[in-house]
Amino acid sequence: MRGIDTIGTPALWAVSIGVFCVLVALDFVLTRRPHEVRMKEALGWSAFYIALPLAFGGYIWWQHGGGLGLEYLTGYLVEKSLSVDNLFVFMLLLTAFAVPRELQQRVLLYGIVGALVLRGIFIAVGAAALSAFDWTFLVFGLILFASSIKILAGASGGLEPDVDVDRMRSVRFVRRMVPITPDYAGPEFFGRVDGKRALTPFALVVIAVLFTDVVFAVDSVPAVYGITSDPYLVFVTNAFALLGLRALYFVVQGALRKLVHLAYGLGLVLAFIAVKLGLHWAHLNWPSVPEIPTLASLGVIVVILTVTTATSLVSTRRTSEAR
Repeated sequence: MRGIDTIGTPALWAVSIGVFCVLVALDFVLTRRPHEVRMKEALGWSAFYIALPLAFGGYIWWQHGGGLGLEYLTGYLVEKSLSVDNLFVFMLLLTAFAVPRELQQRVLLYGIVGALVLRGIFIAVGAAALSAFDWTFLVFGLILFASSIKILAGASGGLEPDVDVDRMRSVRFVRRMVPITPDYAGPEFFGRVDGKRALTPFALVVIAVLFTDVVFAVDSVPAVYGITSDPYLVFVTNAFALLGLRALYFVVQGALRKLVHLAYGLGLVLAFIAVKLGLHWAHLNWPSVPEIPTLASLGVIVVILTVTTATSLVSTRRTSEAR
Protein backbone atom coordinates (compact mmCIF):
# COMPACT_ATOMS: atom_id res chain seq x y z
CA MET A 1 0.00 0.00 0.00
CA ARG A 2 1.52 3.33 -1.02
CA GLY A 3 0.49 6.81 -1.95
CA ILE A 4 0.75 8.39 -5.38
CA ASP A 5 2.65 11.67 -5.61
CA THR A 6 0.85 14.28 -7.69
CA ILE A 7 1.04 17.97 -8.44
CA GLY A 8 -2.72 17.97 -9.01
CA THR A 9 -4.11 20.03 -6.13
CA PRO A 10 -7.93 20.29 -5.97
CA ALA A 11 -7.71 23.85 -7.29
CA LEU A 12 -5.51 22.81 -10.23
CA TRP A 13 -7.83 19.92 -11.07
CA ALA A 14 -10.85 22.24 -10.96
CA VAL A 15 -9.24 24.87 -13.18
CA SER A 16 -7.96 22.30 -15.67
CA ILE A 17 -11.28 20.48 -15.99
CA GLY A 18 -13.03 23.84 -16.31
CA VAL A 19 -10.69 24.90 -19.14
CA PHE A 20 -11.17 21.60 -20.97
CA CYS A 21 -14.97 21.89 -20.61
CA VAL A 22 -14.81 25.41 -22.09
CA LEU A 23 -12.71 24.15 -25.02
CA VAL A 24 -15.16 21.30 -25.68
CA ALA A 25 -18.11 23.71 -25.48
CA LEU A 26 -16.32 26.03 -27.93
CA ASP A 27 -15.91 23.12 -30.34
CA PHE A 28 -19.64 22.38 -30.13
CA VAL A 29 -20.41 26.03 -30.85
CA LEU A 30 -18.08 26.00 -33.85
CA THR A 31 -19.72 22.86 -35.25
CA ARG A 32 -23.34 23.75 -34.47
CA ARG A 33 -23.86 24.64 -38.14
CA PRO A 34 -22.72 21.71 -40.32
CA HIS A 35 -20.09 22.74 -42.85
CA GLU A 36 -17.18 21.24 -44.74
CA VAL A 37 -13.90 22.00 -43.00
CA ARG A 38 -11.42 23.90 -45.16
CA MET A 39 -7.67 23.42 -44.83
CA LYS A 40 -7.11 26.97 -43.56
CA GLU A 41 -9.58 26.44 -40.71
CA ALA A 42 -8.12 23.03 -39.84
CA LEU A 43 -4.54 24.34 -39.86
CA GLY A 44 -5.45 27.26 -37.61
CA TRP A 45 -7.09 25.11 -34.95
CA SER A 46 -4.36 22.45 -35.21
CA ALA A 47 -1.73 25.11 -34.53
CA PHE A 48 -3.75 26.31 -31.53
CA TYR A 49 -4.11 22.80 -30.09
CA ILE A 50 -0.39 22.15 -30.46
CA ALA A 51 0.71 25.51 -29.04
CA LEU A 52 -1.60 25.22 -26.02
CA PRO A 53 -0.20 21.94 -24.59
CA LEU A 54 3.37 23.02 -25.35
CA ALA A 55 2.79 26.27 -23.44
CA PHE A 56 1.31 24.26 -20.58
CA GLY A 57 4.41 22.06 -20.65
CA GLY A 58 6.49 25.21 -20.20
CA TYR A 59 4.36 26.09 -17.18
CA ILE A 60 4.90 22.61 -15.66
CA TRP A 61 8.66 22.91 -16.27
CA TRP A 62 8.77 26.38 -14.70
CA GLN A 63 6.63 25.59 -11.67
CA HIS A 64 7.63 21.99 -10.92
CA GLY A 65 11.06 21.49 -12.45
CA GLY A 66 12.57 19.80 -15.47
CA GLY A 67 11.86 16.26 -14.25
CA LEU A 68 8.08 16.62 -14.27
CA GLY A 69 8.25 18.89 -17.30
CA LEU A 70 10.04 16.14 -19.22
CA GLU A 71 7.54 13.53 -18.02
CA TYR A 72 4.68 15.71 -19.25
CA LEU A 73 6.23 16.35 -22.69
CA THR A 74 7.13 12.66 -23.14
CA GLY A 75 3.65 11.58 -22.09
CA TYR A 76 2.09 14.10 -24.46
CA LEU A 77 4.24 12.83 -27.35
CA VAL A 78 3.19 9.24 -26.63
CA GLU A 79 -0.50 10.17 -26.46
CA LYS A 80 -0.32 12.31 -29.60
CA SER A 81 1.34 9.42 -31.45
CA LEU A 82 -1.27 6.92 -30.30
CA SER A 83 -4.01 9.36 -31.31
CA VAL A 84 -2.94 8.80 -34.93
CA ASP A 85 -4.29 5.27 -34.51
CA ASN A 86 -7.59 6.84 -33.39
CA LEU A 87 -7.62 8.97 -36.53
CA PHE A 88 -7.18 5.95 -38.79
CA VAL A 89 -10.14 4.15 -37.25
CA PHE A 90 -12.25 7.33 -37.25
CA MET A 91 -11.42 7.80 -40.93
CA LEU A 92 -12.44 4.23 -41.73
CA LEU A 93 -15.70 4.51 -39.77
CA LEU A 94 -16.63 7.82 -41.43
CA THR A 95 -15.98 6.24 -44.82
CA ALA A 96 -17.81 3.00 -44.01
CA PHE A 97 -20.90 4.89 -42.81
CA ALA A 98 -20.69 7.32 -45.76
CA VAL A 99 -20.84 10.30 -43.39
CA PRO A 100 -21.36 13.56 -45.36
CA ARG A 101 -18.29 15.79 -45.18
CA GLU A 102 -20.21 18.58 -43.46
CA LEU A 103 -21.15 16.23 -40.59
CA GLN A 104 -17.75 14.59 -40.09
CA GLN A 105 -16.37 17.08 -37.57
CA ARG A 106 -19.47 16.75 -35.35
CA VAL A 107 -19.05 12.92 -35.32
CA LEU A 108 -15.38 13.39 -34.40
CA LEU A 109 -16.32 15.77 -31.61
CA TYR A 110 -18.72 13.28 -30.02
CA GLY A 111 -15.99 10.65 -30.27
CA ILE A 112 -13.49 12.97 -28.55
CA VAL A 113 -15.91 13.78 -25.72
CA GLY A 114 -16.60 10.08 -25.21
CA ALA A 115 -12.88 9.35 -25.16
CA LEU A 116 -12.28 12.08 -22.57
CA VAL A 117 -14.94 10.66 -20.24
CA LEU A 118 -13.74 7.08 -20.63
CA ARG A 119 -10.10 7.97 -20.09
CA GLY A 120 -11.00 10.03 -17.03
CA ILE A 121 -12.62 6.90 -15.56
CA PHE A 122 -9.67 4.69 -16.54
CA ILE A 123 -7.18 7.17 -15.08
CA ALA A 124 -9.03 7.30 -11.75
CA VAL A 125 -9.23 3.49 -11.58
CA GLY A 126 -5.57 3.19 -12.57
CA ALA A 127 -4.46 5.69 -9.93
CA ALA A 128 -6.38 3.80 -7.23
CA ALA A 129 -4.91 0.48 -8.35
CA LEU A 130 -1.35 1.82 -8.50
CA SER A 131 -1.76 3.33 -5.03
CA ALA A 132 -2.94 0.03 -3.57
CA PHE A 133 -0.92 -2.55 -5.52
CA ASP A 134 2.50 -2.02 -7.07
CA TRP A 135 2.00 -5.09 -9.29
CA THR A 136 -0.47 -2.95 -11.27
CA PHE A 137 2.59 -1.61 -13.12
CA LEU A 138 3.31 -5.17 -14.22
CA VAL A 139 -0.31 -5.68 -15.31
CA PHE A 140 -0.22 -2.46 -17.33
CA GLY A 141 3.03 -3.62 -18.90
CA LEU A 142 1.49 -6.93 -19.93
CA ILE A 143 -1.51 -5.13 -21.45
CA LEU A 144 0.77 -2.90 -23.51
CA PHE A 145 2.98 -5.81 -24.57
CA ALA A 146 -0.07 -7.77 -25.76
CA SER A 147 -1.26 -4.69 -27.65
CA SER A 148 2.15 -4.22 -29.26
CA ILE A 149 2.17 -7.85 -30.45
CA LYS A 150 -1.29 -7.42 -31.93
CA ILE A 151 -0.29 -4.21 -33.74
CA LEU A 152 3.01 -5.63 -35.02
CA ALA A 153 1.30 -8.83 -36.21
CA GLY A 154 -0.97 -6.79 -38.45
CA ALA A 155 1.56 -4.09 -39.30
CA SER A 156 2.21 -5.37 -42.82
CA GLY A 157 -1.17 -3.93 -43.75
CA GLY A 158 -0.37 -0.56 -42.18
CA LEU A 159 -2.80 1.08 -39.80
CA GLU A 160 -5.76 0.54 -42.09
CA PRO A 161 -7.69 -2.58 -41.08
CA ASP A 162 -10.86 -3.54 -42.90
CA VAL A 163 -14.02 -2.19 -41.32
CA ASP A 164 -17.21 -4.12 -42.00
CA VAL A 165 -20.03 -2.10 -40.46
CA ASP A 166 -22.48 -5.00 -40.56
CA ARG A 167 -20.13 -7.15 -38.45
CA MET A 168 -19.55 -4.59 -35.73
CA ARG A 169 -21.09 -5.74 -32.45
CA SER A 170 -22.26 -2.27 -31.47
CA VAL A 171 -24.04 -1.81 -34.81
CA ARG A 172 -25.65 -5.26 -34.75
CA PHE A 173 -26.87 -4.70 -31.20
CA VAL A 174 -28.41 -1.30 -31.95
CA ARG A 175 -30.09 -2.53 -35.12
CA ARG A 176 -31.72 -5.37 -33.21
CA MET A 177 -33.07 -2.95 -30.62
CA VAL A 178 -34.36 -0.01 -32.68
CA PRO A 179 -35.14 0.83 -36.33
CA ILE A 180 -32.69 2.96 -38.32
CA THR A 181 -33.70 5.67 -40.79
CA PRO A 182 -32.34 5.20 -44.33
CA ASP A 183 -30.86 8.70 -44.67
CA TYR A 184 -28.94 11.27 -42.64
CA ALA A 185 -30.95 14.19 -41.22
CA GLY A 186 -28.09 16.56 -40.45
CA PRO A 187 -26.64 16.11 -36.95
CA GLU A 188 -29.94 14.73 -35.64
CA PHE A 189 -29.92 11.54 -33.58
CA PHE A 190 -33.58 10.64 -34.09
CA GLY A 191 -35.99 10.40 -37.00
CA ARG A 192 -39.11 8.48 -38.03
CA VAL A 193 -39.64 5.14 -39.77
CA ASP A 194 -43.27 4.21 -40.53
CA GLY A 195 -44.37 6.76 -37.97
CA LYS A 196 -42.19 5.23 -35.24
CA ARG A 197 -39.24 6.90 -33.51
CA ALA A 198 -35.95 5.64 -34.97
CA LEU A 199 -32.24 6.34 -34.82
CA THR A 200 -30.49 8.05 -37.72
CA PRO A 201 -27.28 6.81 -39.38
CA PHE A 202 -25.60 9.76 -37.63
CA ALA A 203 -26.52 8.27 -34.24
CA LEU A 204 -25.31 4.85 -35.39
CA VAL A 205 -21.84 6.08 -36.40
CA VAL A 206 -21.51 8.04 -33.14
CA ILE A 207 -22.32 4.85 -31.18
CA ALA A 208 -19.71 2.92 -33.20
CA VAL A 209 -17.10 5.60 -32.53
CA LEU A 210 -17.86 5.57 -28.79
CA PHE A 211 -17.41 1.79 -28.67
CA THR A 212 -13.99 2.07 -30.32
CA ASP A 213 -13.06 4.67 -27.69
CA VAL A 214 -13.14 1.90 -25.07
CA VAL A 215 -10.46 -0.07 -26.96
CA PHE A 216 -8.23 2.99 -27.31
CA ALA A 217 -8.54 3.83 -23.61
CA VAL A 218 -7.30 0.35 -22.65
CA ASP A 219 -4.02 0.99 -24.51
CA SER A 220 -3.64 4.72 -24.00
CA VAL A 221 -3.93 5.09 -20.23
CA PRO A 222 -1.42 2.35 -19.31
CA ALA A 223 0.97 3.77 -21.92
CA VAL A 224 1.18 7.20 -20.31
CA TYR A 225 1.30 5.65 -16.82
CA GLY A 226 4.49 4.06 -18.12
CA ILE A 227 5.93 7.57 -18.47
CA THR A 228 4.59 9.22 -15.31
CA SER A 229 2.73 7.93 -12.26
CA ASP A 230 1.14 11.33 -11.60
CA PRO A 231 -2.63 10.99 -12.34
CA TYR A 232 -2.90 14.71 -13.07
CA LEU A 233 -0.20 14.59 -15.74
CA VAL A 234 -1.77 11.43 -17.17
CA PHE A 235 -5.10 13.24 -17.46
CA VAL A 236 -3.84 16.47 -19.03
CA THR A 237 -1.65 14.67 -21.58
CA ASN A 238 -4.64 12.57 -22.65
CA ALA A 239 -6.96 15.58 -22.74
CA PHE A 240 -4.59 17.77 -24.77
CA ALA A 241 -3.86 14.96 -27.24
CA LEU A 242 -7.58 14.28 -27.76
CA LEU A 243 -8.80 17.86 -28.03
CA GLY A 244 -6.74 18.54 -31.14
CA LEU A 245 -7.95 15.46 -33.03
CA ARG A 246 -10.96 17.12 -34.68
CA ALA A 247 -8.87 19.70 -36.52
CA LEU A 248 -5.86 17.39 -37.02
CA TYR A 249 -8.07 14.86 -38.81
CA PHE A 250 -8.75 17.26 -41.67
CA VAL A 251 -5.10 18.34 -41.89
CA VAL A 252 -3.60 14.86 -42.16
CA GLN A 253 -6.53 12.99 -43.75
CA GLY A 254 -4.64 12.54 -47.00
CA ALA A 255 -1.26 11.93 -45.37
CA LEU A 256 -2.57 9.18 -43.08
CA ARG A 257 -2.63 6.66 -45.90
CA LYS A 258 1.03 7.39 -46.66
CA LEU A 259 2.25 6.39 -43.20
CA VAL A 260 2.43 2.72 -44.13
CA HIS A 261 5.09 1.83 -41.54
CA LEU A 262 3.69 3.81 -38.62
CA ALA A 263 2.01 0.70 -37.21
CA TYR A 264 5.49 -0.75 -36.65
CA GLY A 265 6.47 2.43 -34.82
CA LEU A 266 3.43 2.41 -32.53
CA GLY A 267 3.88 -1.29 -31.82
CA LEU A 268 7.54 -0.75 -30.88
CA VAL A 269 6.67 2.27 -28.71
CA LEU A 270 4.10 0.23 -26.76
CA ALA A 271 6.56 -2.66 -26.39
CA PHE A 272 9.24 -0.27 -25.11
CA ILE A 273 6.88 1.28 -22.55
CA ALA A 274 5.81 -2.23 -21.49
CA VAL A 275 9.46 -3.04 -20.74
CA LYS A 276 9.79 0.29 -18.89
CA LEU A 277 6.77 -0.55 -16.72
CA GLY A 278 8.15 -4.01 -15.98
CA LEU A 279 11.50 -2.57 -14.92
CA HIS A 280 9.76 0.02 -12.75
CA TRP A 281 7.80 -2.73 -10.97
CA ALA A 282 11.01 -4.72 -10.48
CA HIS A 283 12.81 -1.62 -9.15
CA LEU A 284 10.08 -1.06 -6.56
CA ASN A 285 10.61 -4.59 -5.25
CA TRP A 286 14.36 -4.92 -5.86
CA PRO A 287 15.99 -1.43 -5.84
CA SER A 288 19.15 -2.78 -7.47
CA VAL A 289 17.20 -3.27 -10.73
CA PRO A 290 17.81 -0.16 -12.90
CA GLU A 291 15.00 1.95 -14.36
CA ILE A 292 14.88 3.65 -17.75
CA PRO A 293 15.24 7.44 -17.27
CA THR A 294 12.55 9.67 -18.74
CA LEU A 295 15.03 11.50 -21.00
CA ALA A 296 16.18 8.18 -22.45
CA SER A 297 12.54 7.17 -22.95
CA LEU A 298 11.86 10.40 -24.84
CA GLY A 299 14.89 9.79 -27.05
CA VAL A 300 13.88 6.23 -27.88
CA ILE A 301 10.29 7.23 -28.69
CA VAL A 302 11.38 10.15 -30.90
CA VAL A 303 13.84 7.95 -32.81
CA ILE A 304 11.25 5.18 -33.38
CA LEU A 305 8.59 7.59 -34.63
CA THR A 306 11.01 9.57 -36.79
CA VAL A 307 12.46 6.47 -38.46
CA THR A 308 9.09 4.84 -39.15
CA THR A 309 7.64 8.09 -40.52
CA ALA A 310 10.66 8.59 -42.80
CA THR A 311 10.62 5.01 -44.09
CA SER A 312 6.85 5.32 -44.67
CA LEU A 313 7.28 8.37 -46.86
CA VAL A 314 10.17 6.78 -48.80
CA SER A 315 8.18 3.57 -49.33
CA THR A 316 5.09 5.49 -50.49
CA ARG A 317 7.14 7.56 -52.92
CA ARG A 318 8.79 4.47 -54.40
CA THR A 319 5.42 2.78 -54.80
CA SER A 320 4.06 5.85 -56.60
CA GLU A 321 7.10 5.99 -58.90
CA ALA A 322 6.78 2.28 -59.68
CA ARG A 323 3.23 2.86 -60.89
